[in-house]
Amino acid sequence: MEKSTLKKTVCRTVSLTDAEWTAFADCWHPVRYKRKTLLTSAGDIEQFLYFVEEGVQRAFYLGDDLAETTLVFSYTGTFSGVVDSFQLQQPSRYYLETLTTSQLLRISYPDFARLLDTYPALERWVRLATAQALSGALERQIELATCGAEEKFRILLTRSPHVLQLIPQKYLASYLGIDPTTFSKLLKSVRL
Repeated sequence: MEKSTLKKTVCRTVSLTDAEWTAFADCWHPVRYKRKTLLTSAGDIEQFLYFVEEGVQRAFYLGDDLAETTLVFSYTGTFSGVVDSFQLQQPSRYYLETLTTSQLLRISYPDFARLLDTYPALERWVRLATAQALSGALERQIELATCGAEEKFRILLTRSPHVLQLIPQKYLASYLGIDPTTFSKLLKSVRL
C-alpha cells in the first residue's frame, strides 16, 4: 500500500491522521490502460476518480460538428476523471481518454462518498481541492476570452513547460483554442 505520491498530493492540502490515511488509501486501486483508451464517454456517469501514477490523459468535448475541444490534461501526480459528473453523479458532457499508456489509481463513487461522510478532514480536502480547481478553470476562461494566440501560448509554456514533451501538439493547440498551424509557427518563433 505504497501510494506515497497520492499521500503527498493530498497532504499538501490537509493533514490526515494515520487512521484517516489508511481508510482513504485502502479505497484506491491500481488500474492500467493502453494508449487511446476511452475511460468515460459523454452521457456516461463517471464512476471513478483517478490519480495518475504514470501517463497522460485528456478530457475533451465533442461538438455537433464533431470537432474536438480539449478541456484539460492530467498527468503524473495529478487527479483525473470527469470530476463534475463524478461528484454530482450526473451524465458527463465530456469524454476522458488516455493519450499514453497509463498507470492509475482509482476510487469508486460509493467509497468516495462514504469516506467523505465519515471523515471531515477528507470532506475538507475535497472542498479545498474543488475550490482550487474552480479558481484555475476561471483563470483559464479569462485567458481564452481575452488573450491572443501568442499570449495563450506564452502562458502555457510559462506555467507548464513540460507539456511540450508529454502531449502531442494538435491537442495542445485544441486546448489553447488555436489552429495547429498557428501553434506550430508559435513553437518555432516564440522564445521565453
